[in-house]
Amino acid sequence: MNQEIELRVSYRYTQEHPWVIQGITGFLSAYFMAKPDFRLQRHKEDLATGMHVWVCETPPNMNVLFLLRRLQTDIPPCHVSQVPTDPELPPQYLIDCLPPESSTA
Repeated sequence: MNQEIELRVSYRYTQEHPWVIQGITGFLSAYFMAKPDFRLQRHKEDLATGMHVWVCETPPNMNVLFLLRRLQTDIPPCHVSQVPTDPELPPQYLIDCLPPESSTA
């Protein structure tokens, strides 16, 4: 049985890199072409937080972390983390800006 996951992008990250919304949507659509068991269900903006949220359906054996690492190669440097949620809710992953100490070279 497939499961839903939520991919969230912070308001701060989208303000620094406005084009990532289209980039992530395009990446997820293209990923479906390569992996037909993966489906992009919907994309919405959470008005309360300013986050963009993509709800995806994944096969049970899919390595979501691989998907996220692959996505990270296509977008500006970011920090990806799994957000703790209620076990009844879909797993949530957050893309955010790098912490200040990580962004200096």
